[in-house]
Amino acid sequence: MIGQLRSTVIDCPDPRALAAFYAELTGLPLAEGDSDGDEWVVLALGARRLDGEGEGFRVYADPAGHPFCLCWD
Repeated sequence: MIGQLRSTVIDCPDPRALAAFYAELTGLPLAEGDSDGDEWVVLALGARRLDGEGEGFRVYADPAGHPFCLCWD
């Protein structure tokens, strides 16, 4: 069986703003339905690039400073 990610919880000073960032980044809606963005953008949403890059991925920090990677084939 393959598990499914149903929710993500991140401690941050402004949860609504961070949720909107990740909703826009992933193209997934907020639970309240506040976002319907179709574009896949990162830096324009307030992320910043961090040191660390490899074949097929880059490292960023979200607006609250949490690191995350974007991967591609």
